[in-house]
Amino acid sequence: MSRPIDPELLDERLRVSLRDMCRICGVHAEFLIELVEEGIITPQAPPRARRSHRRREAHAWQFDGIAVVRVQRAVRLQRDLGVNLPGVALALELLDELETLRTGG
Repeated sequence: MSRPIDPELLDERLRVSLRDMCRICGVHAEFLIELVEEGIITPQAPPRARRSHRRREAHAWQFDGIAVVRVQRAVRLQRDLGVNLPGVALALELLDELETLRTGG
């Protein structure tokens, strides 16, 4: 059974650095970069930085609370079910669609 998601993490205004995301989710930065490259999560540019998703600028990336939850789900899909990254992307997309249908949005 999965742990309940902390409602505070669902706040789109929350900003988490790449380093903090690694710590919170228990993953390496390279894994997060792969998730960005696969389109599973999208980094937000800090207010004073240029918006860029290039690998060499990953140290400046920030993520919202929704991205934290997506990374946690991606980790569980890989760890518990052995799903590869393209499969993780598809599974999360389908879960997003299901949630949209459930909420009527």
